[in-house]
Amino acid sequence: MERFHFITAGESHGKGLTAIIEGMLSGLPLQAEYIDRELRRRQAGYGRSSRMKIEEDKVEIISGLWRGLTTGSPIALFIHNKDWRDWEAETVSSPRPGHADLAGVVKYGISDIRPIMERASARETAARVAVGAVAKRFLEELGITIHSHTVAIGGCHYKSVKAISINWQQVEASSVRCADAKLEKEMIAAIDKAKAEGDTLGGIFEVIASAIPVGLGSHVHWDRRLDGKIARAIMSINAVKGVEIGDGFALSELKGSQAHDIIEPSPSSVIASRSSDRSEEAAKQSLPWYRPTNHAGGIEGGISNGEDIVVRAVVKPIATLAKPLDSIDLRTGKKAKAHYERSDICVVPAAGVIAEAMLAIVLADACLEKFGGDSLKETLANYRGYLSSLPSF
Repeated sequence: MERFHFITAGESHGKGLTAIIEGMLSGLPLQAEYIDRELRRRQAGYGRSSRMKIEEDKVEIISGLWRGLTTGSPIALFIHNKDWRDWEAETVSSPRPGHADLAGVVKYGISDIRPIMERASARETAARVAVGAVAKRFLEELGITIHSHTVAIGGCHYKSVKAISINWQQVEASSVRCADAKLEKEMIAAIDKAKAEGDTLGGIFEVIASAIPVGLGSHVHWDRRLDGKIARAIMSINAVKGVEIGDGFALSELKGSQAHDIIEPSPSSVIASRSSDRSEEAAKQSLPWYRPTNHAGGIEGGISNGEDIVVRAVVKPIATLAKPLDSIDLRTGKKAKAHYERSDICVVPAAGVIAEAMLAIVLADACLEKFGGDSLKETLANYRGYLSSLPSF
């Protein structure tokens, strides 16, 4: 069982969303405002629906916090929905292709699609982002940072993701979370075109976790592999249909002599630059070896190898279209147009933020498993002891 785990409850247009976190240690400084910042990042992004102008996601910390510090008890979080009162009356009977509608009503024996679409909605990810914010706050104490950016929307994409230099401040200022100003304009134009045509767009996001210690995860059992846990977490995000770590699918085109990250003795200049770019805690991991490439995406044999963890995922176009696809009416069995209600045109930028949260949750669990402890003070002492034990020559 995971050390850090959570459960969410709530519907898209219910009274709100609840998350309960189990396994966070005591003594971690945490404020609602910190979580709210992450919630605002999820709500942003060009191509989102008008609902993002209605909701103002803010978290209420119900339990697990005392005088600004976590207590080690379960943490309960609640996010109110403003837009909820008028949604129970309408019955929905025409399932949307690509959504959980049809499979859900068959599985649960429900004649009305509404309960299925309400829980299957990506609105639930607001609760996950709140949980991820708690995980991020913990990882910050270890010097670990996580960022995301948009690699592609529709047919607009980088020629080579590896060739780009990412300015994270520029990404945060971009309405599509893209580091390239020219490509950003192309993505916005593509979203506008899809909207005018009553259509939707998907794309690709990339998430990068830095200052990861060597040794998270394990090779000894299939379910302890760090890459397997990450893939599961990212794949669980609504509309994600493909996940790769490091060079992923591109490795199929390479020979073994090209696909792996050679290991070289670390020159003092590399150790110095690594240390200067990291927090005090992370800088203590100045490894005596160096990888000029990172094809593996920071994980080998299910274990973190000290390089950045790099994850990319494909987000399919949203299944709710303003010009609905053909479907059937479950009440009559006759041909009908799929149900439509207010929806996003493109969610790739927001999906990247959600992926940050899911990656943070997996890494927080892995760190708590690796370093143990019931309080932040104890865990940090264990972490520092581990870093000091790393090989040097």
